[in-house]
Amino acid sequence: MSFDVPDDRRYLESHEWALEDDGTVRVGITDFAQDELGDVVFVELPDEGDDVTQEEEFGVVESIKAVSDLYAPVSGEVTAVNDDLFDAPELVNDDPFGDGWMLEIDADDASELDDLLTADEYEDQIA
Repeated sequence: MSFDVPDDRRYLESHEWALEDDGTVRVGITDFAQDELGDVVFVELPDEGDDVTQEEEFGVVESIKAVSDLYAPVSGEVTAVNDDLFDAPELVNDDPFGDGWMLEIDADDASELDDLLTADEYEDQIA
């Protein structure tokens, strides 16, 4: 089975993606992760204004199969949370790289993204 792995973003080994735009980093989980989890039924995310630290837990995603911690790709302040996920967590399954995004972080240092996997490296990991 092949999974969508857009090459315009970076990836954590724990299956989160990060898309940087002018210092703001949008975060979600990958197509592979949502497939492994199965139907997502609940998402717990930080509040706007909270600080997150690279590679530390920022939330939880719960599915019919498992509960998984979510890890931040960069350190910084949460500037937006996808409130739609609280009423419709299935957006993570339907569109993990689009409407299923989880939060946006004002990165303290966007160069932290250089420490993450490229699309090719992530594809090798899930192969």
